[in-house]
Amino acid sequence: MSKNKFELDPERLATTDEEGHRVYLYPEDVKGVWKNRRQLVYWGLIIVYLVLPWFYINGKPALMVNIAKREFTFFGSTLYGVEPILFFLLLISGLFFIGFLTSVFGRVWCGWACPQTVFIQSIFLKIEAWIEGKARQREKLDQGPVTFEKVWKKTLKWGLYTAISLHIAHTFMGYFIGPRELFWITMGSPFDHFGIFTAVMIFTTIILLDFGWFREQFCIIACPYGRIQSVMMDENSLVVAYDAKRGEPRRGEVERSQEGDCVNCYNCVKVCPTGIDIRRGTQLECIACTQCIDACDDIMERINKPKGLIRYSSENALKGIKTKFLRPRSILYMVIGTIFISAFFYFLNASSNLQAVFIRSNGAPFKVIDESGVDPQVTNLFTLKVKHQGSTQYQIDLKVSDTLISDKVQLLTSTRPLKLDRAEVQTVLIIKYSPSILVKGGKTIKIDFYDRLTGVVVYSKEVNLVGPIR
Repeated sequence: MSKNKFELDPERLATTDEEGHRVYLYPEDVKGVWKNRRQLVYWGLIIVYLVLPWFYINGKPALMVNIAKREFTFFGSTLYGVEPILFFLLLISGLFFIGFLTSVFGRVWCGWACPQTVFIQSIFLKIEAWIEGKARQREKLDQGPVTFEKVWKKTLKWGLYTAISLHIAHTFMGYFIGPRELFWITMGSPFDHFGIFTAVMIFTTIILLDFGWFREQFCIIACPYGRIQSVMMDENSLVVAYDAKRGEPRRGEVERSQEGDCVNCYNCVKVCPTGIDIRRGTQLECIACTQCIDACDDIMERINKPKGLIRYSSENALKGIKTKFLRPRSILYMVIGTIFISAFFYFLNASSNLQAVFIRSNGAPFKVIDESGVDPQVTNLFTLKVKHQGSTQYQIDLKVSDTLISDKVQLLTSTRPLKLDRAEVQTVLIIKYSPSILVKGGKTIKIDFYDRLTGVVVYSKEVNLVGPIR
């Protein structure tokens, strides 16, 4: 067996030993073009995450899902009593777009946009390196005895981790109840809003343990995306790949004249946050963070070799076959994702408009009043449910659209006008009419919903009247 600890055992994960115990990783820092690009993306995403809840449009947060109040705010559009289909469409369209990105660019989500990677690489590892030093210093500190230095460094590190985790958790909760309301809630006693307090503490604990301790284990063991990515990818998908044709055989394995460009320095292994050796090919644990690319390019530059021994490429490209970026698989993901996101905006727009349902009451379908009269009156009893998920308020009067029969029909409601100031308003509707308007015992009339505030008809709905056959 090799004495080099970076020469990984092919029979097990780099994060486990012979007995299955966890082996902690201490990835070394790296500098390079790809790291600079990633940091720009990381901090852009972090800023968006922290600022977006505080960005208000029309007096509401740009994005908020208030489950308790059944209020959904989406960039200026506010819906109440949100239909579950909207969240389903938003979720499923996001999954298909990630599928499209994966089919073309490989596991780019994990290395460039996943909150797990973004926060650990940009904040948690930076704090750890600032307090405990570089990778080998951190390893030495952990393996050393308990000393005053070790205690105060660990205490300071986990204290900062806790503060950062609290901030991330509170920001996350701000997406559900609004950041301004959350701010004033935090100023009061936790027992005044014990449910919110408990949720924030649970989420803080999850973030703290995951980002501070569990780390790469989540990507390797628990992340479902890591398991399904192989279904989305094929030989044309871009991956972080080692060019074996150029790199092999490695230095030290054959005579110098027969060596490839790989000098067997293990720098690609030392910087890997999941502890893999990229030279063994595409692996489930690779999150496409590109740290091995920067590490290898640095070595190639020092020994006057061309960069790109490890690079973004496809399996076909490494074999000399032309890569096809757009193919049936990726096109299918994009088309389905577009259909679902289009449906989301359609339902979002439709949900902002009035919707009414007339539900006929139980019992007799109609009732005749004053049968002795020349033209007795007939009533139909309904329950009227009006859904209005938008933020606009209405004061509705109900009117019969057909002016020829409007004087023979009365629309009686328990409240008039009908004020629409919440997601759903329900009222009893009695339609009283002369049976002379009926045709063979029934007739369909159209009822207009007239808004007193604007003076326009905002909605129309047909309803079937039933009565005695003349």
